[in-house]
Amino acid sequence: MPNIKQQKKRVLIAVRQRDENLRYRSTIRTLTKRLESAVAAGESDLVATEHLALVRLIDKSASNGSIHKNTAGRKKAQAARLVATAAA
Repeated sequence: MPNIKQQKKRVLIAVRQRDENLRYRSTIRTLTKRLESAVAAGESDLVATEHLALVRLIDKSASNGSIHKNTAGRKKAQAARLVATAAA
């Protein structure tokens, strides 16, 4: 544990940021699973809404730095492939 006051604050900030990043990554995984289940069910309205929610969250987390921009692009491409298979 740090002895310097500023470093104690930085430890608290790092914990808070880590929790936020974990929340983003967990929610992305949850929304991806929801999209997969909507595709499996064949509900086109649900697929569109779930895809939109997933893409918006991925973009938001990439802009915050929770995930890398290339990771965000990869996840969006995977989601687009899922939606394309549902439409076909």
